[in-house]
Amino acid sequence: MEVGFLGLGIMGKAMSINLLRHGFKVTVWNRTLSKCDELVEHGASIGETPAAVVKKCKYTIAMLSDPSAAQSVVFDKDGVLEQISSGKGYIDMSTVDAETASKISEAIKAKGGDFLEAPVSGSKKPAEDGQLVILAAGDKALYDEILPAFDVLGKKSFYLGEVGNGAKMKLVVNMIMGSMMNAFSEGLTLAERSGLNPGTLLDVLDLGAISNGMFKLKGPTMLKNSYSPAFPLKHQQKDMRLALALGDENAVSMPVAAAANEAFKKARSLGLGDLDFSAVHETLKALDHST
Repeated sequence: MEVGFLGLGIMGKAMSINLLRHGFKVTVWNRTLSKCDELVEHGASIGETPAAVVKKCKYTIAMLSDPSAAQSVVFDKDGVLEQISSGKGYIDMSTVDAETASKISEAIKAKGGDFLEAPVSGSKKPAEDGQLVILAAGDKALYDEILPAFDVLGKKSFYLGEVGNGAKMKLVVNMIMGSMMNAFSEGLTLAERSGLNPGTLLDVLDLGAISNGMFKLKGPTMLKNSYSPAFPLKHQQKDMRLALALGDENAVSMPVAAAANEAFKKARSLGLGDLDFSAVHETLKALDHST
């Protein structure tokens, strides 16, 4: 199976390499083309533009940073729309809002192409291990056709119906995750300031009903003030903002998520946006130093 892949950031790079390792022929593109070089060493071909990738490949996957980037790759000069046509499928795995997903879908369909949104739950390590959770919506026939690729990239794929549902599900998941991370950070800080060993807190949490993979993975690195970006904080804050907008649309009061969003915004103002989203922990230290 031959696929195109647009976007070689933390996630896109890992996902492309996984496809190559499993025998897929992959043509890659990235806005900074030099990022494609490592993929060539793994057997990938390079497309000079998104349009060139779509022209070559029946299926093209995109994994981009935000709604603006997702739209730019489709609508700008040398973009996807210049070559998408009947018989070709476009799968956008970026995390965007439902409105952006629908806008891209309508444009692809107007050119005769098929569209699937497929944002993922999971960050760098699950992407490297092929353990993502894929939240797909849109053209069911395209979903069935691209499943062999999804089976390499993820441990489970969900088909959620009409375009927009994938984006909504992803935003709800990331809103919960961001809110949990803030509560976790407060708990670690409270334990330490109260004279408790925060490492022991991690052990206690791991044995109880609220044990979860995020606490287990992030807790030890947070105690070491180590925030190598598996999921950049700036992207988490973007997702909190989009989730809150979804809440506004549906008249859902979300005070916990709103407070978490403010903490992530504070972290960005402190220059932590490119670190892992767990670096929101540092905002509590900043508040302590300011008092």
